[in-house]
Amino acid sequence: MHPNRTFAWEDREAMLAFIADIAFATIAAEGPVVVHAPVLVAGPDRLRFHVSRGNRVKLDGRRAIVSVLGPEGYISPDWYGVDDQVPTWNYLAVEAEGPVRRLDEADLAELLDGLSAAHEARLAPKPLWTRAKMTPGRFESMLKAIIGYELRIEELRGTRKLGQNKDEAQRHAAAAGLAPYNPVLAALMDKEER
Repeated sequence: MHPNRTFAWEDREAMLAFIADIAFATIAAEGPVVVHAPVLVAGPDRLRFHVSRGNRVKLDGRRAIVSVLGPEGYISPDWYGVDDQVPTWNYLAVEAEGPVRRLDEADLAELLDGLSAAHEARLAPKPLWTRAKMTPGRFESMLKAIIGYELRIEELRGTRKLGQNKDEAQRHAAAAGLAPYNPVLAALMDKEER
């Protein structure tokens, strides 16, 4: 996370909502080992995810960091409208850290149902997909190809680096310069307060 406290993001509910919205993370474990996986917020202090059984990462009983990166982008110093600025990168990120345990088959199935429900809902008005559409027994046999995990959140850290260290006019000018290239990040910069 960014060391400048100006960019600290401390609203736990907002950070968990951010993780739920992005729903894809880089997971780093002792070793170092990194894996990328879809994640599901499973309560105020739990994240669940799954990886391919063939993946080299083995997380049960280890500590891990789940890192979720949201909108991000390069900020040209020209956009501030004042001299003596340098390029920077604005971004939103959240890290959840804690111990990991392996899920049993029932919890793994629940995780997959939860992931499907959350993401199928985003595709409305498309009719929802559920595993009921699969041939009986096929879902259960496919579960053998993956391993599910749950991280108990002991630490939750966030960064919202959106130009809060600049005055309002400079931040809005940079957002306007960025808008044609990255409208989502530009809109977040425009809304951010110092």
